[in-house]
Amino acid sequence: MIAILREIGTIARALDSIANVEFKQHQLARGQYLYLVRIAEQPGIIADQLSKLLKVDRATVSRAVRKLVAQKLVIRQTDTQNQRLKHLYVTERGRARANLIERENQYSERVAQTGLSASEQAQLKHLLVRVAKNVGADWEQVKAGRHREY
Repeated sequence: MIAILREIGTIARALDSIANVEFKQHQLARGQYLYLVRIAEQPGIIADQLSKLLKVDRATVSRAVRKLVAQKLVIRQTDTQNQRLKHLYVTERGRARANLIERENQYSERVAQTGLSASEQAQLKHLLVRVAKNVGADWEQVKAGRHREY
């Protein structure tokens, strides 16, 4: 088996570090851009869905959302059928920041895929989706309290 996770981790950390530096001037703290853009992409998403989408615990989502609400980038709306559910939406200000984040993401995609043919890009995407699915299954198991057998 060829070790791939170090390379994936290196890429993820480098892009996260770049984003945190560049988005700091827009008053987005470490990692907040992830939450903001996912809420913009899926208006009305609830915290539990956001947690599963980003593969982070609910407490982390709650803290990030609270900060985004305080910055007036996101609003919470109570569900009409279930008062415990809070749907998340970006504000106009949040939409402007999400658009900036999307432009940065498109730029980073171009840079990351430089030198890859269209078929290589498609193959890489396909393989990464499979890897993400494999890891996601483990994440679900561990979050449910089960231990992995090494």
